[in-house]
Amino acid sequence: MKTLAILGSTGSIGVQTLEIAARYPDRFRVVALAGGRNIRRMEEQIRHFQPDLASVGHEDHARKLRQNLSSFPIRIRSGIEGLMEVATFPEARMVVSALVGSVGLLPTLAAAKEGKQIAIANKEALVMAGEILVRESRDGGASLLPIDSEHSAIFQVLAGHRKEEIRRIILTASGGPFLNTPREELKQVTPRQALNHPQWRMGKKVTVDSASLINKGLEVIEARWLFGVPAEQIEVLIHPQSIVHSMIECIDGSVIAQMAVPDMRGPIAYALSYPERLDLHHPPLNLPETGPLTFQAVDGERFPALGLAYRALRTGGTMPAVLNGANETAVEAFLEERIGFLQIPRLIQETMERHQTRQAISLEDILRAHAWAQQEARKIINRGKP
Repeated sequence: MKTLAILGSTGSIGVQTLEIAARYPDRFRVVALAGGRNIRRMEEQIRHFQPDLASVGHEDHARKLRQNLSSFPIRIRSGIEGLMEVATFPEARMVVSALVGSVGLLPTLAAAKEGKQIAIANKEALVMAGEILVRESRDGGASLLPIDSEHSAIFQVLAGHRKEEIRRIILTASGGPFLNTPREELKQVTPRQALNHPQWRMGKKVTVDSASLINKGLEVIEARWLFGVPAEQIEVLIHPQSIVHSMIECIDGSVIAQMAVPDMRGPIAYALSYPERLDLHHPPLNLPETGPLTFQAVDGERFPALGLAYRALRTGGTMPAVLNGANETAVEAFLEERIGFLQIPRLIQETMERHQTRQAISLEDILRAHAWAQQEARKIINRGKP
């Protein structure tokens, strides 16, 4: 039986992970949970799975949970200390890193140092500190198993292929809700419209990232570190149907794709059970009913954020952390209606242009650059918007 610690248990990926664990109680035992502000959901999860340890964002919430769950033999922590305790919990064989944003970096690194199996959906940890995380995983005997549908697809199709055989990795993108929206209309886009994704149901931040296509840029950086390939060998194509989750092209011209219905439970289950597969009782992919599968190049003028991510990856050093920090601030401001949708990539670009990149980096350099980017982006917004 595999024991699980879940970082981000109350979010979209965490909830679906627990659905799979509940379906297979003979294969998985949940021993630790970490969530954020949704203490009602956390309380429900604790009552159902009865873990040994849980953590929430704030001590006030932890105190309330302790009162409500006084009859349960469970330790309840809070804050970053609680996240770190869940990530390194000795009884957990696998850590599911499903936190959204930069908050996932330190606990994911801690899990790597402890030699855990890490099912990783927290792309920001790899964006900000991919080189460090991969090195710590190798040195600590940890393994990184991707949960993002695109990276899970690449992970699956790479099986049996040598790195020298791969010409390029092709990540697919749905194009989000504004793929065919006239650019002039994008000036008036509301958060509600941006959160109406045509294919996937995700958290707010990830959904806005998908609408701007910065999510695909973050995934390019993630792929660079997960699969050890340079930016020049990673391409993004728009695939609105979200059936082909990603592909590899081999040096002999063969293109190998992984296909499935757009449901995150598939890649989650594969990471949890690897190298085995679980029968999720999903309806089969009915190709005759899916209609045509189409692909198109990314319009760089419509989606400038993707180009910014490639620039950050090629620059290296602290620049990817700056990209991530500026984006987190931009998305937060957009959701609060303090900036418009088209201002998201402009804010990221202006913040990047103000940064003096450090190439020889430590974890402290990365955290400092990320905090600087968030502060600088706020200054730009307060000055009168980018």
